[in-house]
Amino acid sequence: MWVSTKAQYGLRALVEIGLRQPEAVPLKDVADVQGISQHYLEQIAAQLRRSGFIRSVRGAKGGYKLGRPVERITALEVVEALEGSLAPVTCLEDPQSCWQTGHCSTEILWKKVDDAMRGVLQQTTLKDLIEERKQIEARKLVQLEPAPPVAYSQ
Repeated sequence: MWVSTKAQYGLRALVEIGLRQPEAVPLKDVADVQGISQHYLEQIAAQLRRSGFIRSVRGAKGGYKLGRPVERITALEVVEALEGSLAPVTCLEDPQSCWQTGHCSTEILWKKVDDAMRGVLQQTTLKDLIEERKQIEARKLVQLEPAPPVAYSQ
């Protein structure tokens, strides 16, 4: 159930690219804003491109654009494309891998964990993540608590 930096950075990169639509976004810009190694991000971008989440645009104003609308990209798809299986235990993906499959007292627990995680990721779209990012940025611009009164000495 450990989500690697590859999936975390992949989602963050997609949010960054999605925020700037319809413009193409250079990976260097994404790497700089997100604090990600450009070399590592290039590897992730290659996988995202192969999976159809982004497409490259050549030229002076080139970079990357989303491959489909933000509401049609789920966190589950992205994480699975970058991570592979999300199953917390191997027997959920490959029942033949364990001799206790069907007779294990913890199998139901792991299935519930798997279903819950997949459910949350499936219900979360890139559009949701972009909206969350916009709210975070808006909160940074607005002072949430009034500044304490300044004491003047007489």
